[in-house]
Amino acid sequence: MPKRIFVLNGHPAEKSQSHQFATAYAQSAEAQGHELRAVHIRDLEFDPDYGFAGYSQQKPLEPDLERVLENIRWCEHLVLTTPMWWGGLPAKLKGLIDRVFLPGTAFDPRGAGLPKPLLTGRSARVIMTSDSPWWYFRFWLHRPLYWQLKRQILEFSGLKPAKITHFAPSSHPKAGQVDKRINAVCKLAERAI
Repeated sequence: MPKRIFVLNGHPAEKSQSHQFATAYAQSAEAQGHELRAVHIRDLEFDPDYGFAGYSQQKPLEPDLERVLENIRWCEHLVLTTPMWWGGLPAKLKGLIDRVFLPGTAFDPRGAGLPKPLLTGRSARVIMTSDSPWWYFRFWLHRPLYWQLKRQILEFSGLKPAKITHFAPSSHPKAGQVDKRINAVCKLAERAI
């Protein structure tokens, strides 16, 4: 059954593996009959600084952020491609999350206990690259960015299940390695997962 899929490339450069993966995912999913919308963060214009303490004041969303929010609300499956830099997200992508995933938009903080997620009925896939060897990231660092993306952002907001595909190392891949990764991404896209 066709799905509505929103692909967000969170790498700020014009050329990157994240861009290649986002493009490959979109093309493969579209070829399978899924409805696609895709955005590259480098093409968006917005202030990544939330600018306030707490949520009593909110900065109005710029038109590009309004479109991102509309795409998130429209989709049944969100795909985010991103590098991991210094153990975290690129600044512009983190700024987008800070500005878009807000109370009243991504979660409702009113009531007792944990806030109520507002983006339910959607799933998510993060396709992440890094130079940290997978074993170092997993066993030594205990995958902090996985938990931030999966539990503190996506699942907290209602996007479940949220799955992560991690490709490492990425800066100096061996011959044919990028093509193998693109093929793996295309297989995910064919199944819209």
